Amino acid sequence: MRDEFGRDIRYLRLSVTDRCNCRCVYCMPENGVPMLSHADILSFEEMRDIVAAAASLGVRKVRLTGGEPLVRRGIVDLVGMVAAVPGIDEVDMTTNATLLAPVAASLRDAGLTRLNVSLDTLNAARYKAITRRGTLADALAGLAAAHDAGFANTKINCVLIGGVNDDELRPLAELARDRDLTVRFIELMRMGECAGWPKGRFVSADEVLSAVPELVRVGGQGVSELYQAPGWKGSVGLIRPMTHRFCSSCDRIRVTADGRLKPCLHSAAEVNLRGLSGQDLAEAIRAGIAAKPRGHRMDNGRASDSLRAMNEIGG
Repeated sequence: MRDEFGRDIRYLRLSVTDRCNCRCVYCMPENGVPMLSHADILSFEEMRDIVAAAASLGVRKVRLTGGEPLVRRGIVDLVGMVAAVPGIDEVDMTTNATLLAPVAASLRDAGLTRLNVSLDTLNAARYKAITRRGTLADALAGLAAAHDAGFANTKINCVLIGGVNDDELRPLAELARDRDLTVRFIELMRMGECAGWPKGRFVSADEVLSAVPELVRVGGQGVSELYQAPGWKGSVGLIRPMTHRFCSSCDRIRVTADGRLKPCLHSAAEVNLRGLSGQDLAEAIRAGIAAKPRGHRMDNGRASDSLRAMNEIGG
């Protein structure tokens, strides 16, 4: 289905929980945030029905997000339910990977297609400081288990934070030197916890090109600009929500864990899907797609208009 601006909406990001086993500094306060009650969270059956309705409108790719999706009990079963929906060609997941190692093979067997792994540093002490709860060893074990389970084209997502991890740009990028994966550097966005952070925390993705000058632009993939260096097996991606808006090519919608469709990550607009079924559900999703704005208004001087924290949306 196309929105008002001619964009073909084929991608649904579905938050399966607002809970997380980490407290990343740019996402949540150290002591956490009030969590939704169990009754307020979509059931697996409701999620499957939302995916099916979205598929009837042309959605072909679903990404399961959180919070941290692996804290949701029965997540392997949910993957199987979503993968079985007619019309869905790809089921992916974004995870911090700290809980991944024991379930990687089961997720693959259930129909999970691809993984995006959040990894902002290769320094164990810094990882602990950024996540407040997690350990680098667990994240790396999850990555290794994913490789052993047969996951290919894994993406590493690294949020650029000035004065925190901008001295690690080359080591992080070099994860793609000998492995078939993409290391994606994402500009920090003015929303939630970091809406009021000082300007120096917001680093342009151009810094990556300065740190790794042998990178050569080879195209794009979704919202990511892709680069490669001679002899590298993998690639490096730059995602620039702050310095280079990519809204004109955005093909996604988001559904929160409590059943609200967000036409845009940075908009306050939401459409309630809870309690709907059949044609009513499809029409509500259609209305949400129609409400998708031309672009966000966030920049270095203006924060996101979203009324929700990232843990409720899933990025």
